[in-house]
Amino acid sequence: MRKSPSSSELGPRRPRRLAALLVAVTAAASLTACSGPSSNDASGSSANGGCAAPTDYDSVPAQKVAGPASDYNLTSYDGTLIRIHWFPLSAHTGTTKPAPTVFMGPGWGESGSTDTSSTGLFGSLDIASLWKAGYNVMTWDPRGFGQSKGTIEIDSPGVEAHDVSQIISWVSRQKGVETDGPGDPRMGMVGASYGGGIQFATAATDCRVDAIAPTIAWHSLATSLAKNDTPKIGWSGILMASATGRKLDPKITTANADASGRGITTAASRAYFASRGPAAILPKVTVPTLIIQGTVDDLFTLAEGTANYEALKKVGTTVSMVWFCGGHGSCLTNPGVNNDVGAYSIDWMNRYVKKQASASVIDGFRFVDQDGTIYDAPSWPLPAGSPVTAAGAGSLALEAGGGSGPASPSTIAGAGTSAIDSVALAVTPAKASNALDVTIPFTAAANVVGAPVLTLAYSGTSPGGGRPSRVFAQLVDPTTGLVVNNQITPIPLTLDGKPHTVTIPLEIIAFTATKGGQLQLQLTPTTVAYANGQLGGTVDFSKVGISLPTATGLTVVSKPS
Repeated sequence: MRKSPSSSELGPRRPRRLAALLVAVTAAASLTACSGPSSNDASGSSANGGCAAPTDYDSVPAQKVAGPASDYNLTSYDGTLIRIHWFPLSAHTGTTKPAPTVFMGPGWGESGSTDTSSTGLFGSLDIASLWKAGYNVMTWDPRGFGQSKGTIEIDSPGVEAHDVSQIISWVSRQKGVETDGPGDPRMGMVGASYGGGIQFATAATDCRVDAIAPTIAWHSLATSLAKNDTPKIGWSGILMASATGRKLDPKITTANADASGRGITTAASRAYFASRGPAAILPKVTVPTLIIQGTVDDLFTLAEGTANYEALKKVGTTVSMVWFCGGHGSCLTNPGVNNDVGAYSIDWMNRYVKKQASASVIDGFRFVDQDGTIYDAPSWPLPAGSPVTAAGAGSLALEAGGGSGPASPSTIAGAGTSAIDSVALAVTPAKASNALDVTIPFTAAANVVGAPVLTLAYSGTSPGGGRPSRVFAQLVDPTTGLVVNNQITPIPLTLDGKPHTVTIPLEIIAFTATKGGQLQLQLTPTTVAYANGQLGGTVDFSKVGISLPTATGLTVVSKPS
């Protein structure tokens, strides 16, 4: 739901200070706020009584480079050159009044935006829209990408977030920048994917950030890149290709080799990716946060967004969440109307950076279903209705052909029109022909929102070969033939000839069922989305049980015409 708060709800403004205070911490290796002081760091929280800027905020150097007037090389904390792109509001409007600033980070493999007219990938914002809303705009090439030097560390709180802290210090000294004190610009952050992850890392380690709106970011790279320890080779191949020729941390290339060659993720890789946050540092994110996640995102799935939401809610951070039909994935169904994630982000900046009492923001939780109907709810998780259940049994041949995907372009007006579709379709799940099918009938209309729970009782043997045994579970809508929300879940199996039982949650979905309608559960041995398991042999399932969560207490915001 949208909320227009009164002045009293805006929360405490940060005190304007005459002198910056010495601060403690930033490095990811230290997540404590009051030990190991460093002149490069800013700690504390504006939401908790004030913010201390780094003592060296006035000495971060940046040199103008040849070419566009926006471009500078900033020397970061370790001497690495970071290319920044500065778009002051005054250059657009001629205003001399100080303005707040929005930092807009790019996606993986991208340079910071310098285009003042077009929109980026994944529904991210553009410079022109932020100018129109009254903000200075800072974009940058993340470490190792574009014209920036250094080794790519995947939005590390101690590396890339430290770079952004240096940029914040530089921005604080520029003309036309509204500040809350020396070294402390009034600022927020927007951006998608890699540009979403950096927001959590920066807000957790630098209190000068006033609000964030991370779009299609992750909770843990350990789970998002390898659900149930199964590598997402579809998307990892795309990501690695987009970083060709760049200097990656060797741990990244090692993990990719294990995934593509052996179909596994090692304990060392899990630990490395987990250290790239933001799961462990979310308790330190205390600024208002708008989480935007894609229902059809099969890289950073809805479960990544809900985990971030729940972690922030637990520590009392002001947080809302929106799901839209998009992200790292192709929207093959009706996207709905007026579900503009860019506008939601700007409204969030207006509310919590500009402190505009009139700004109307998402308050709670908003999502869109496969029909384009948009719903509001006070919060997540949703009030539970009666689950819809079904059961079946059968055998599945572990063969290479007939698995899930790739998907075909959508024929629905307004769907499948994103620039990402040409890339995403090749790794998008689709109805499998080699599958064990279980029909799930609906005796009443229902909003299925949440993670279905699958229970398997099975036995089988594997011919060996070194790859783990696994199958994949997906839900198919028979009326369209599409996999619901493009989501498929790997299910690890133990094939030693003995009976086993496993109960496991599937990926979160948002689907509205009609009375008399049905869904079809499919178990299939292969998919374009994940590393396939050891093939050969047959799995006998004596029981396949599925329970779909339903939700109550929803308010319809809009329906497609």
